Amino acid sequence: MFAALAAGALAASCKKEAAPGPDVWAVVNGKQIARAEVEKYYRTRVNAEAPEPSQEEALSLKLSILDELVNNEIMLERATKMNLIASDAEVEDKFTESKSPYTEEEFQKKLKDGGLTVDDLKTDIRRQLSVQKLLNREVIAKIAITDQDITDFYNKNRAQFNVAEPQFHIAQIVITPHPDPTVHNRKNDKATSEADAKRKAALLEQKINSGADFAQLSMDYSEDSTASTGGDIGFIPESALNQSDPILKKTVLAMKPGEVTQPIAVTKGGYRILKLIAKERAGQREITDPQVQTSIRDMLRNRKEQLLRSAYLVEARDESHVTNYLARQIIESAGKLPSSK
Repeated sequence: MFAALAAGALAASCKKEAAPGPDVWAVVNGKQIARAEVEKYYRTRVNAEAPEPSQEEALSLKLSILDELVNNEIMLERATKMNLIASDAEVEDKFTESKSPYTEEEFQKKLKDGGLTVDDLKTDIRRQLSVQKLLNREVIAKIAITDQDITDFYNKNRAQFNVAEPQFHIAQIVITPHPDPTVHNRKNDKATSEADAKRKAALLEQKINSGADFAQLSMDYSEDSTASTGGDIGFIPESALNQSDPILKKTVLAMKPGEVTQPIAVTKGGYRILKLIAKERAGQREITDPQVQTSIRDMLRNRKEQLLRSAYLVEARDESHVTNYLARQIIESAGKLPSSK
């Protein structure tokens, strides 16, 4: 009997699918994923200025990238079958949005540094939009958070809603005379000197007084990383204000919700324009508070979405035929990097 089992195992091992070619690293439902595609994305994730990764680190990252590409191919195939592929117009809109924080020269350099072309980027965008459409229909549309779900969570986690100290929900526009090349805004507008910062601050004050939307102005002109979120830095505990410029702390403590400051000169140079979105007193937040309900609903929805996304992907992979030739090569070579052929 044992001999029969051994013979069966040997026969099964002999039936392993041979790789279609030396540089095919995976096949998904008949679609090949080439080594070159994995290497391309690998280069975008390795810091050229950091020490070169070890062989094991490099292979681990390439396996991870290949797994992502396999998942993307499976999901894209499903999106195609459901006629959910993003249109050319949707791709162009997203492409234009991705370019907007950069000058043309900066954008081309970013592509070159990553070893990507415009076509590569548009292909990625189409895939991302298409997969998101699929998940919106197959996962997100099926999520429902009831009032009872919110009540149950609140009752089990009441202590989480006891605020120890006053908190301030703040948005900002930052203007600095020392531009950071890694930070971008939609207008690619940066002050380059103290005098330039002062002129820019006066211009933004005029726009605010004329009724311009604060969040839009922040995305267009702010010179720090919060520009992408409309300047929103979330809720700040009162004690955390001690770490900021003393002028800013004094200003925030005196503000009323909805109020926007004039440009405030700060000690390190440049200006801040602040908006107090909301102020929360210390103490227990009750379930009748709309903000409490919104925060619980969002948290429960995010939890459920992550779970359903994972389950959907597992199911999709189970229904697919995937062969990972890179993983096989690594095992058979005891962890050595496959050489180009």
